[in-house]
Amino acid sequence: MKQSLLFVPTLKEAPKDAEVKSHKLMARAGLIKQTASGIYTYLPLGYRVIKKIETIIREELDSRGCSELLMPALQPKDLWEESGRWDKYGPELMRLQDRKERDFCLGPTHEEVVTAAVRDYINSYKKLPLALYQIQTKFRDEMRPRFGLMRGREFIMKDLYTFSESKEDLDYWYQAMTEAYTAIFKRSGLETRIVSSDTGQIGGDEADEFMVMSEVGEDTISYCESCDYAANQEFSGLKDGDSCPKCQGTIRTAKGIEVGNIFKLGTKYSVSMNAYFTDKDGTQKPVIMG
Repeated sequence: MKQSLLFVPTLKEAPKDAEVKSHKLMARAGLIKQTASGIYTYLPLGYRVIKKIETIIREELDSRGCSELLMPALQPKDLWEESGRWDKYGPELMRLQDRKERDFCLGPTHEEVVTAAVRDYINSYKKLPLALYQIQTKFRDEMRPRFGLMRGREFIMKDLYTFSESKEDLDYWYQAMTEAYTAIFKRSGLETRIVSSDTGQIGGDEADEFMVMSEVGEDTISYCESCDYAANQEFSGLKDGDSCPKCQGTIRTAKGIEVGNIFKLGTKYSVSMNAYFTDKDGTQKPVIMG
């Protein structure tokens, strides 16, 4: 392509509302342009970067037996009522109605949709395990969008869901995805720390976050000087100078940016949404999800 045809609208000065260095640099370099608060246009050079990251993600996940699909961003209320989250998710859920006054939301996440998509298929243990992922736009009505792309109201996310017949199989996929995400971040030039976290609005039995240490991070991480213990401070309650519960070493704290999150969802969605399978003994059991 001729340079004269490449659209790279650089800026001499950063936008006045840009608070962090990454936002300022991306705007000045012509990678992104703000359309509204927390909503951005990815300009040609910025979109090239996104495509390269997507390639890394697909290579790591496909090589581990995951299959890519694409689910709708517009989700009907009845699926969220099945899971019990329609009234619980909170003001971050963007709700709307169609011309017939039927209720929908713009998906902040896709547990309900993916469970509904596969529950008729996974009726036997012979069709398990299953690992499905997508790369798609998500929507969350953040109260105060800030930090550029790191806390937007519309953003691109890779989400992956596993379906297993046993907790042992869930543990296998949880570890496999831990290794996959670690490889993705390493190939993307990010040094991450895995920390224990709350399951939050997603739910489940266990969760871990992938954090990049940064002064502009919104999360505070408690970590040990002597061992590999690390946890989100909201989850652990440990402060600087406390004793580590794992090895009695000294706890230190640092700011971090969450770049990934994994959950052992268990049967939270399969029970409420009737996703059952028949095991080897002919017994009906709820699918175990991650």
